[in-house]
Amino acid sequence: MKTSLNAGNLGEVFSKLAIANREFNSQYPGDSGARQAVHTVYGGAHLFKSDSAKKLGVLALRSLDEYAPDFVTFARALQLSGWEQLPEDKAKIAKLEPLLEENPDSVRQEKHPAWLAFTVYKRVREKLQREAVEDFRIDFEDGYGNRPDAEEDMHTQLAAQEVAKGMKDDTLSPFIGIRIKPFTEELRDRSARTLDIFLTTLLEESGGKLPDNFVITLPKVTITEQVTAMINLLCLLEKKLGLAENTIKIELMVETPQSIVNSRGQCSLPEFVRAAEGRCIGCHFGVYDYTASSNITAAYQSMDHPACDFAREMMRVSLSGTGIWLSDGATNVMPVGPHRADQDGNLSAALRQQNIDTVHRAWKLGFDHVRHSLRQAYYQGWDLHPAQLPVRYAACYSFFLEGLEPASLRLRSFIEKAAQATLVGDVFDDAATGQGLLNYFLRAINCGAVSKEEVKATGLTLEEISTRSFLRILEGRKKVLAK
Repeated sequence: MKTSLNAGNLGEVFSKLAIANREFNSQYPGDSGARQAVHTVYGGAHLFKSDSAKKLGVLALRSLDEYAPDFVTFARALQLSGWEQLPEDKAKIAKLEPLLEENPDSVRQEKHPAWLAFTVYKRVREKLQREAVEDFRIDFEDGYGNRPDAEEDMHTQLAAQEVAKGMKDDTLSPFIGIRIKPFTEELRDRSARTLDIFLTTLLEESGGKLPDNFVITLPKVTITEQVTAMINLLCLLEKKLGLAENTIKIELMVETPQSIVNSRGQCSLPEFVRAAEGRCIGCHFGVYDYTASSNITAAYQSMDHPACDFAREMMRVSLSGTGIWLSDGATNVMPVGPHRADQDGNLSAALRQQNIDTVHRAWKLGFDHVRHSLRQAYYQGWDLHPAQLPVRYAACYSFFLEGLEPASLRLRSFIEKAAQATLVGDVFDDAATGQGLLNYFLRAINCGAVSKEEVKATGLTLEEISTRSFLRILEGRKKVLAK
């Protein structure tokens, strides 16, 4: 073929572009594939104990047993897909359960609505027994309040000692951290002192080690200088405490309109993340502070308010591809019955029914909020009460299970076509879509919605799934096809 340009000409054209492309790729590396918790449980620092995560699991199971003793009751409360077709008669439910337990695949192939309801319920119970809390944030801010300095000093030291004990006893949640007070003029010194006492005490008690997946949450960030001050403080603490540079990671809380759009009319979030110098791993949306700051009255401050949808979309778009994890806020209606039994444990049938109705309404509201978040690609959110945990997992599991079959077929077809294109030398430039499909299954596995065995319907082996990389799977398929 005759051409008019040579390598030298192209080099002149593309030299600056190559630099720009490399810079873009460094700023937008994509999802790391590492496990992201599906929720963060916030609890006041004054209440934290080394075994808090396990105790919350016990309370969550107790709530499930009391208000949804079988899978049909749970499905009806949440209105899971196909719930209207489930039997109400307890005898019929009892007959269904052994069939679902012994031969779930046949029930699933028949498209029976009981399969989804039973599977979600069973996996929620298993999750609550095994790992009810994925992420716990020891809260020194809204969940703790403003207290005398001596009292906060004491609670900070005690909380750090409890974390060290939990590390020793292996009772901590897989992800853990603390939320300090914001870096406003009024609270910055108190916040820094709490952080200093906590880290100094923890490292002294633990022999210089931090828990796995430890993070500091900085709330109510409004200006870049607050993030810069946080990073400078962490650098000093790491040096003083003998930690390697860049050991301590942070999360930023988006709770004000100014963190979405600043005084220059720009989105602040990318600037906040850059100021964190690689330490920022997540941004959490604070629903109620954000709506209050937006002059929305208390009666209308909710997870699904349009103002929250706007803020979430700004967060998602501005941080898409950066690898920063996004987390939504919490439903603030607690699933707690208003009536308590007397000292002998007695409660009338009417009052008990009122408790059930109240809890089921709160469960349904929380379920809808979590599903709303998931549809907006927010795979993490906050929980504030143990009775919210069954609903968190039910929403996640049903979300992934409902789309499992079509997603499996799509990923199988996509990988086969991509591997063949790579083998014959065609350019395959849609790796991001492939990784996105794979991430769907990785998230489903991580949260317990599906098993690795079920993912085999995609045509992937367990070894391929464990690579967590679409490109590595393609490389492996290419080698096999080339033989």
